[in-house]
Amino acid sequence: MALTPEDVVNKRFQPTKFREGYDQDEVDDFLDEVVVELRRLNQENEELRQRLIASDSRINELQRQAQQGGGFAQPEPVAAAPVVAPVAAPAPAFPQADAAAMDPGNTNNLLQLARRLHEEHVREGVEKRDALIAEGHAAAARVVAEAEARQRAELSTLEQERTTLENRIEELRTFEREYRQKLRGYIEGQLRDLDASNELAAAPAPAAAAAPAAPAAEPAPAAPQYAAPAQQFAAPQYEAPTYDAPQYEAPAQYPAQPAAQPTDYPGGFVNN
Repeated sequence: MALTPEDVVNKRFQPTKFREGYDQDEVDDFLDEVVVELRRLNQENEELRQRLIASDSRINELQRQAQQGGGFAQPEPVAAAPVVAPVAAPAPAFPQADAAAMDPGNTNNLLQLARRLHEEHVREGVEKRDALIAEGHAAAARVVAEAEARQRAELSTLEQERTTLENRIEELRTFEREYRQKLRGYIEGQLRDLDASNELAAAPAPAAAAAPAAPAAEPAPAAPQYAAPAQQFAAPQYEAPTYDAPQYEAPAQYPAQPAAQPTDYPGGFVNN
């Protein structure tokens, strides 16, 4: 079935869903250009067809006139007589150009020329049509390639961003785990020091005379210092857990203490 401009104008494409498609404005503009060019080509073909019909009719007329003129041109001896000379003047009823065209050779040449012109115009129209179709396919392929390239670039960018965020989350989880371990160790150490100081405070002391001089108490270990990681993370804010410290009732009277007693404990208790 031949493609007409009306077919292009009335063509309706089904819109796509959930996937990318062509830009509707670009497709409409391109179809408008195709319609204009097809109409021009159809008009040109129609003009060439009319010219060919006119040429064929002209050739047929010239051939018919040539045949009729050939019948009148046969009595040449009569035209040679001097008496008939005045009468022979109106004999050429056709113009000089038409007389030349009456030649069968010239008629065939005109016919071949008309056919050749028609074939050339038809060939040019076909070439232009094929060029337009090829250009349309190339433009469509270019649009599809550009859309696919943009899609791949966007997917690659999103993939890189996702990888970066996953690495960041893993680093934050590692930091949180280490921070919790260090905080737990520090709190457990403080609790052990607190229990030890309470046991020393509650233990009965021997008599001052019998007890040898106690060695100087070693200084309490300082709270462990943890170096912050080299990379600064926006650490989540955790509310420090609260502990209800046990209540101890002090005895009414402390026994005599040895001469050398520790003066400070990590738990915050001071014995005199």
